Amino acid sequence: MGISQILPVFVALPLLSSFLIYLLGSLFKKDKISDLLGNLASGFLLLFAIFALIEVSQKGRALYFVGGWRPPFGILLVLDGLSGFMLFVITLIAFMATIFSINYMARFTAKHKFYALLFLLIAGMIGITLTGDLFNMFVFIEIAAISSYALVAFGIEDEGLEAAFKYMVMGEIGSLTILLSIALLYSATGTLNMADISQTIAANGTRPVVLFCSILFLIGFGIKAAIVPFHAWLADAHPSAPAPISALLSGVVIKVLGIYALVRVFYNILGMHPVVVNILLFLSGFSMLVGVLLQLGQNDIKRLFAYCSVSHIGYILLGFSLGTPLGIIGALFHLLNHAVFKSLLFLDSGAIEYATGTRRMENLGGIARKMPITTVSGFIGSFAASGVPPFNGFWSKLILILAAVEAHQYPLAGVAGLTAILALTSFIRMQRRVFLGNLPESLNGIREVPMGMKVPLLALALLSILFSFLILPGFREFFLDLAKDAVLIGRNYSQTILGGGL
Repeated sequence: MGISQILPVFVALPLLSSFLIYLLGSLFKKDKISDLLGNLASGFLLLFAIFALIEVSQKGRALYFVGGWRPPFGILLVLDGLSGFMLFVITLIAFMATIFSINYMARFTAKHKFYALLFLLIAGMIGITLTGDLFNMFVFIEIAAISSYALVAFGIEDEGLEAAFKYMVMGEIGSLTILLSIALLYSATGTLNMADISQTIAANGTRPVVLFCSILFLIGFGIKAAIVPFHAWLADAHPSAPAPISALLSGVVIKVLGIYALVRVFYNILGMHPVVVNILLFLSGFSMLVGVLLQLGQNDIKRLFAYCSVSHIGYILLGFSLGTPLGIIGALFHLLNHAVFKSLLFLDSGAIEYATGTRRMENLGGIARKMPITTVSGFIGSFAASGVPPFNGFWSKLILILAAVEAHQYPLAGVAGLTAILALTSFIRMQRRVFLGNLPESLNGIREVPMGMKVPLLALALLSILFSFLILPGFREFFLDLAKDAVLIGRNYSQTILGGGL
C-alpha cells in the first residue's frame, strides 16, 4: 500500500478513536480502556507520520483524490514536505500529551470524554495540514477550535469556563473573517481547490478583492496564532486548560490553525504581496517584544509560559516574513523546537501543580530537592526557550537573527536579540523562585510525579538537546529542506498538484 492510500487514515484514525473511546468509556466506565486506546492511537499516528516523511523524502509528494474525483472538482488530500513536517510535529506532541494524561487526568472525572475531545482536536489539526481544499481547511479549523474550547473548560472551574468563553469569542471572530475571505475568493475564482485558486489568481493578477481577502486572512489567522495585537485570549486559555492541553495548545494548535494555515494560503495560493510582507514583518517584531515584556511580569508559571509563546510566534513569523531560504529554514526549525520545549515547559508546570497544588511562584521554592526529574527537565526547557547553547532553541534563534541581518532587517535582528536576553532574565527569575531556595514548610510532604508523567518530561528534555543536530547536513536535507522547498515553491504549488500525483 502506497502512502497515497494511507492519507485518509491520518484523519480517520483519530476520528474513529474519538468515537470508540467515548463509546467504550461510557459503557464500561474504565479509565484504563481510554488510556490504552488513546496511547495506541497516538503512537500509531506518530509512526505513520514518520513513514510519511520517509516517503515524501523519496517521492516528493503524494495526492489522494476523495471518491476518485480529481481537482478542481473533487476534494483533495496533499502530502508534501511542509504537510509531512507538520504531521510529525503534531503527532509527536500529541503522543507525549497522551502519555502524560494517564496519571495527570486521573484527578478529573470522565476521562473518556477528555480523550474523545483530544482526538477530535488532533483530527482537526491533521485535516488542516493535509487538505488541498480551502473550505475543508475551514471545516477542520472549526473542528479543532471547538474541541479546544471544550478542553480549556474541561475542569469546569470558574477560571477555565471564563477563559474558554473568551477563547471561543475571539476564535469565532477569527473563523468568521476566514470564512468571509473564502467566500469572496470563491466568488472571484469559482473554485475552492487551493491549487486551482492559485492558478486563477496567477493568471489574472492580484486584484483588489484578493488584497482585501489577504487582510481578512491576516486577521483570522493572526487571532488563531495569537499574534500581537490579537493575542488577548491566549494568556487566559493556556493556563486554565489541563497541562496536556496547554502543551498541545501552545506547542502545536496555534501553529497549525494560525502559522501553517497562513503560510500555506499566502505562499502557495495568494502570493506574498509587498503590503502583506511589510505588515507581517512589523507584527513579528511587535509580537516578539510585547510577548517577552508581558512575560517578565508574571507570577503564575503557566501565564509566563503562555506569554513566552506569544514572543516565540513572533520569531517564527519573522522567518516566514523574510521569505529567504535561510529565513524559512529558521522559521521551520524554530517551529519544531518551540513545539518541543514549550510542550515540555507546560508539562513541567502540570507536574509542579500536580505535586504542590499551586502555580504561583511566591508559594513555591526549593522543590529541586523533592522533584529532581521535574527540576532538570524544567531547567532544560527554560534554557532552550531562552536560546542558551547548546539547546535547540539557541540554534533556531541564531539562524533567524542571521537571516534578518542577511535581509538587511537590522532593527528586527536587534529586537530578536534583545528579546532572547529578556527571556533569559525571566526564566532565571522563575528557576530561582520555583526550583531553588528554601522549601516552604507547606511543601515538605511533596514528592516526584508518577513514572507516566516523568517519561514525556525526560523524552522532551532529551529532544531539546538532540534536535540541535537537525540543522547539520544530512539531517537538514531530509527534514527541514523538504518543508522549506514546499514553501518556496510558491504559486508553482498549483502546477505540482494539478499535474498529477502518486
